[in-house]
Amino acid sequence: MAELYVNDGSAVSDPHAGDRPTLYSHVRSWLVTLPTAALLLLAIVFGTSAFVHGQLLSLGGHIWQDYNLLRVDMVKPHCDPNPDIQARVHKAQQAKADSDSLFDAGPADPKALRQSLLAQRQQCRQSFQQYRYNQRMTDTAALRAFRTIELGVGQINTIGQAWQPYILVLLILFGGVIALALSEQIALRPPASRLDHRVSAGAQLATHLAMTVSALAWMQLDGGGDLLLDAGWAAGFAVLAAVSAWRLVKVPADAGDDRSVLRALLAVPLYCWLALVSILYFFCVEQYAAGPVIQLTKMIRFADLYTSIGLYVWVGMMLKHTRIAALVFGLFRSWEMRPEFVVIILVLASAWPTAYTGASGIFVLAIGVVIYQELRIAGTYRQLAIASTAMSGSMGVVLNPCLMVVIIAALNRQVTTDQLYGWGIYVFALSALLFCGFIYLTRKSRPHLATPDSALPQTLSAIVPLVPYLLIGAAVVLVYSHLLGQSFNEFSAPVILPLMLIALLAYDRWRARRLHGDQLESADRGETSPPSYEPAGFANALRAATAETSTLIGALLMLMTLSIVFGGVMERSGVMNLFPAHLGNIWEATAILVLMLVVIGMIMDPYGAIILVSATIAPVAYDNGINPVHFWMIVLVAFELGYLSPPVALNQLLTRQVVGEAEYAAAYAEVADDPSFWRRYESILLPMAVMASSLLLVAFAPLIFNAVF
Repeated sequence: MAELYVNDGSAVSDPHAGDRPTLYSHVRSWLVTLPTAALLLLAIVFGTSAFVHGQLLSLGGHIWQDYNLLRVDMVKPHCDPNPDIQARVHKAQQAKADSDSLFDAGPADPKALRQSLLAQRQQCRQSFQQYRYNQRMTDTAALRAFRTIELGVGQINTIGQAWQPYILVLLILFGGVIALALSEQIALRPPASRLDHRVSAGAQLATHLAMTVSALAWMQLDGGGDLLLDAGWAAGFAVLAAVSAWRLVKVPADAGDDRSVLRALLAVPLYCWLALVSILYFFCVEQYAAGPVIQLTKMIRFADLYTSIGLYVWVGMMLKHTRIAALVFGLFRSWEMRPEFVVIILVLASAWPTAYTGASGIFVLAIGVVIYQELRIAGTYRQLAIASTAMSGSMGVVLNPCLMVVIIAALNRQVTTDQLYGWGIYVFALSALLFCGFIYLTRKSRPHLATPDSALPQTLSAIVPLVPYLLIGAAVVLVYSHLLGQSFNEFSAPVILPLMLIALLAYDRWRARRLHGDQLESADRGETSPPSYEPAGFANALRAATAETSTLIGALLMLMTLSIVFGGVMERSGVMNLFPAHLGNIWEATAILVLMLVVIGMIMDPYGAIILVSATIAPVAYDNGINPVHFWMIVLVAFELGYLSPPVALNQLLTRQVVGEAEYAAAYAEVADDPSFWRRYESILLPMAVMASSLLLVAFAPLIFNAVF
C-alpha cells in the first residue's frame, strides 16, 4: 500500500495504490456491478421516498388547510343541501299511519325524526362546503403542481413496499451466482485442488437442483400467492444450478492435485450442508417437496432487514476504498501507542457501529478488511489483528439500537427493548473489561504513550484532513434530519450511510487526485521523487467497491437463506422438543441451555436463530424459572461465542473471507515455531476466551447473587 501526503506533510496509506484506471472498466465488471448497484440504489430510493413522502404530507398540511381533502379531486355530493324538513316529517308520519304491517310499531316520534333529518342536512352541507373548497383550491397551479409531486412520491413509496421482496430475492440470487462463479462462498476452507472444486460444485449443484424442484412444487400449491415471487425463486435456483454445473466441468487451471476427500469436504460451502440436511428431511421424512421454499417466506417477512445487510456491506466496501480509516488512525499514531492499546480502542469503538448494522457477522464482513489493514499498519502482529477483526463486532449486539434486540422484543412479550438495552450496557461493560484484561495479560510490549507536549500538536495537525469528511457526513445527516424529518437511527441508517459514503468516496478520490498532482509538480521541481502510481478515480473506486459487494452479499445472504430453511427443519422435526420441559434446578437448566445456545450459534445466522429460539427454547427457559431478560442476555452472548468457536466459527470464516487466505497463511507461518500454544492459535483462542468468560459471568453471576442475597 503506497502513501499519500496530507497538508501537514504526514503520510497516510492510499487504498488505491497500484490501481490503474482500467482495472474495473472491463465489460465483465459492468455485468457484476451494474445489477448490484441498481438493486441497492433502488432500495435507497424506495427507503428515501418514504421519508420524502411523509415530509411532503406535513408540508402540505402547513401550507393548505385540510390538505388531505385536496390530494384528489372530489366528486360532487348527490345529497340535497336544502331539503324541506317539515314536508319529509309529514310524509314519514303519513306513511306510518297508512301502514298496516303486522310489525308496525306505531307513528314515528316527529321530534326524533326531525333531529335526524337536521343532522343529515348538516352533514350534506358540510360535504358541499368541502367540495366547493376542493374545487376552489385545486384550481390553483401551485396546489396542482405540489399535489402531483406528492402523489408521485407516494406512488414510488407504494411501489417500493411492494417491490422490496423482489429486490431481496434478486440480491440473494444474483449475488449467489457471482459468489459461486468466483468460488467465493463461505466454507471451512476455500477449494484449492481439482477434487476440492468438483466436490464443492457438485454439492452446490445438488442443492440448487433440489431447491428448484421445491420452488416448482410450491408454485403448483400456491395458487393464490405471489406467482412472480415464486417464479423468481424457481428461476434463480435453476440459474444457480446451471452455474454449478459449469463450475463442475470448468475447474481452474491452477488447481492442485490433492486427492484428500476429507479436505475436499471441508471446501463444501456451509449453506450446502444446511440445505442438504433440510432437503433430506422435507423430501424423505415429510415427503413435502415444497417445504424448503415455504420456509423462505420467513425471510420475505423481514425483506427490508435482509436488504439492509447488502447496503451495510456496500458501505463497508466503499469505506475500504477511501483513506478515512488511515486518517483516523493517524490521530493515534501521534501518541505512539503500542499495538495492543490500539486494538483495545478499535474493538471497543466498533461496538457502536455494530449496534446499527444489527449483527457482528455483518459488521465483520462490511468493515473487517479496513480494521485488519489499519491494525497491521499500526504494528499489530497478524494473529492479534485477525483475532481483533473477528470479534470486532461481538460486543455491540447488546447495545441500543441493535435490531436483534428489536426482533427479540417483537417475538417475546416477556421482555421489552428498554429492559434489554438497559442490561445490555452492563453486559457490554463486562465484556469490554474482560477484553482489556486478556489483552493486558497477553501483551508483547509494555504500555506506552507519548507525552501530551509532543503528541497534541501532531494530533491537531492530523485532525485537519478529517474536517472535510466530517462536514460532508454531517451535511448528509442534516439533509435527512432537517429537510426530510428523519433522524439518524437504526431504521434510517441503511439508507443514509450509503449516500454518505458515496459523497465521501467522491471527495476522497478528488482529494487523492489533487495530492497526486501536487506530488508531480514537486517532482518536476526536483524536490521529491515522482509518485509510482496514479490513484484511481471515483468511478473506478465505486465499481471496485460494488464488485466486491456483489460477491460478499451472495456469500452471506445464501448462508442466511439456507440457515432459515434449516431452522424450519429444527422447529418442525420436533428435535427441540426432545428436551424435557423441566431440566432440574435453575443451575442445571441454565448450564444445559447455555450449551444448546452456543451450538445453535455455531451453525445458524443470528436472525434465523432468534426465530428458532423464541419458538422452542425460550418457553423452556421461562418454565424453569429463568428470568426472561436474563435469558436473552445469555442468548446474545452465547450466540457470539458460537460465532467465534470451531468447528464452524462463522465470524472467523467471514474474517478470512475479507482478509484473504494469504494473510491467514502468513499469520500461522509467523508462529509455527513458537513454543506457546496460546501464541500459535491466538487468533482463535483470544476471542473465545473473552466471550466464554463473559458468557459464564452473564449466565451464573445473577444466580450466585440471588442465592447469596
